[in-house]
Amino acid sequence: MTLNISRRRLLQAGALTGAALALGFRLPVASARSVSFQDEDDVNAWLVIAPDGLVTIMVPTAELGQGVYTTAPMLVAEELECDWRQVRAQIAPTNPVYNNRMFKVQAVASSTSARWSFEPLRRIGAYAREMLKLAAAQRWEVELAEVSVFQGQVRHEPSGRHLAYGELAAQAFVLPRPEQVQLKPASQWRLLGKSVQRLDIPLKTSGLAQFGMDVQVPDMLVGAIAACPYRGGRLVSVEDGPALARKGVRQVVKLDQAVIVLADHYWAASMGLFSLKPQWAAPQGALLQSDTLMEQLRDAAASDGVVALQRGDSAAMDAQQEQWIEVEYEVPYLAHATMEPMNATVHVQADSVQVWGSTQVAGELAGQLAPVLGMKEEQVTVHSTFVGGGFGRREEFDVFIQAALASKASGRPVKLVWSREEDIQQDFYRPAATALFRAVLDKKGMPWAMEVKLACSSIYIRNFPDRVKAGVDPKSVEGVVDHLYSLPNMTVRYAMVNTVVPAGFWRGVGYTQNCFFLESFVDDLARAAGKDPLGYRLALLEGQDRAQTLLRRLSDELRWGHAAEGCFHGIAFSSAWGSLCGVGVELSLEGKDVVIHRVVCAIDCGPVLNPATVRRQLEGGIVWALASVFDGEITVKDGQVQQSNFHNYHLPGLKHMFPIECLLLTSDGPIGGVGESAVPPFAPALCNALLAATGERAHSLPLRRHGYRQAV
Repeated sequence: MTLNISRRRLLQAGALTGAALALGFRLPVASARSVSFQDEDDVNAWLVIAPDGLVTIMVPTAELGQGVYTTAPMLVAEELECDWRQVRAQIAPTNPVYNNRMFKVQAVASSTSARWSFEPLRRIGAYAREMLKLAAAQRWEVELAEVSVFQGQVRHEPSGRHLAYGELAAQAFVLPRPEQVQLKPASQWRLLGKSVQRLDIPLKTSGLAQFGMDVQVPDMLVGAIAACPYRGGRLVSVEDGPALARKGVRQVVKLDQAVIVLADHYWAASMGLFSLKPQWAAPQGALLQSDTLMEQLRDAAASDGVVALQRGDSAAMDAQQEQWIEVEYEVPYLAHATMEPMNATVHVQADSVQVWGSTQVAGELAGQLAPVLGMKEEQVTVHSTFVGGGFGRREEFDVFIQAALASKASGRPVKLVWSREEDIQQDFYRPAATALFRAVLDKKGMPWAMEVKLACSSIYIRNFPDRVKAGVDPKSVEGVVDHLYSLPNMTVRYAMVNTVVPAGFWRGVGYTQNCFFLESFVDDLARAAGKDPLGYRLALLEGQDRAQTLLRRLSDELRWGHAAEGCFHGIAFSSAWGSLCGVGVELSLEGKDVVIHRVVCAIDCGPVLNPATVRRQLEGGIVWALASVFDGEITVKDGQVQQSNFHNYHLPGLKHMFPIECLLLTSDGPIGGVGESAVPPFAPALCNALLAATGERAHSLPLRRHGYRQAV
């Protein structure tokens, strides 16, 4: 395929975004899958340099607010040596060339955007730079070594000649790609490491950015849906007459577990849905109750389960040591409650399917929809949009499957929009979980042996059952089996307890509950040993220089040991997604009202690509975690989720906020993720500060259960 064809077809196949509108590109009509590239490092797949010098760089994954719409172009532009003021971003079409190389599929999850693309995208920029230099050297008939680049120009210093990238791109991008390129060391970075203004903010503040909710397709119907309120139940029957009698309502679509009303606009669809009285059947057997579920989880945690980790002597727990400590912890289900409602737009035709929407897994959607519709995967084209909050919820396929079935039934494009009630009650929740921690302390008060028993639902068992090995879901035990503390004898056991309520990826995944468990237990051990919690952790991290440095910097900034009168400190530490992160909390009490005075968050994520973005992610992670600490809880009664909207599933607002100080420690370690890093350590840090203030441990969340509330 020639350069001009591949570049033109790439742009035509791009997702409709604010950037695309600004550049005048049109809604795609051909499948992006039909565009063939030489390989994943094909420069033509990743960037376009226009004759006027404008550089458009493809963003391989969805922009969820994590900053990839800016960071990905920064990686390319750093090595390309172009003028950042001329750089534009565009969400890439769905094509294997843009696969996340850690997952082998086009998806964004597990804080991998920067981790997988750090070297590949810089390499793309370096390839393009060298091809531009070679094109100029050939045109000038000079030695390549005499050619240099700077700010979007190729220069020949001996003769004083120069050419802009736009004048060379057509010639350069048909040249063979260099076999090897030298990437710039961090000491020579001009762009990376700087706080660069995000490219998506102007689009979002002006309204040009297109989210799933913004998609408009000719002849489109809008759908409202009600799924069976009994988790695991089904639709028995529904009389569609009352809905069809409403103005604007066109059709009622009945699915196995839901009913959809299609109309000319959402108001008509929602009013039509409201007028229906579906008959639902609950699943057979005893209906799920939160109280009995927690009892089941406690019983499971007390059992032997299956071994997830065995280190040292398995019989060490029976050794006669100085002290024996045993503590139970638990956390509830949690919902995602993304700002943008769950939605999807699908047009099913006789021989093709067009899909638009907010998704974290664009590369997997075709494979999920094709068998449901009786079509081939290559007949399904997915157009990604900006995402108004993902947090793991948009790794699921349910809303897209529902929209596809509604479109097939109606013969027209359908935009399906979930209500907030549907979103809260039909989520894939962060699992409820319990843990039993036991430790034997030696004569110095340090843990000689530790046994951990975890019980919760499996996330992988639904979509990735092959990743569950010998009864252990890695997501259920992360944060305990991979911690950095030096424990000579440790056993981790896991009991899988699945229910009709599905578990899903929630920002921070298993680290969120397991860091709460482990970091609470470390403070409990320090207290039992009569030791300072900071010094206790530093001793447990002997030989872990990066972790010790981070905790010392964190404690210095927090002024550990020197809290103001009436104030108390707590810290917690996490190692996840290739990054080290610590959180310190300073609080005081007014009765049962908790006043959070300040939070300090320190991270070592290796090289820092955009300090402003890292700080925003840390701040956002702390706010996300805050929502789970005081009020966050999903409960089930008689098989139905009891929460339905923000009046009873509370989220923090501006009045709940407090000063957050971020410390970014740059190290020579490998690049780590930051999007989730601050989430796991916040809850235990706050609860450890509460322990310091009251002498009493809150063994479960939310703190509302213990009578605490956040002062505002």
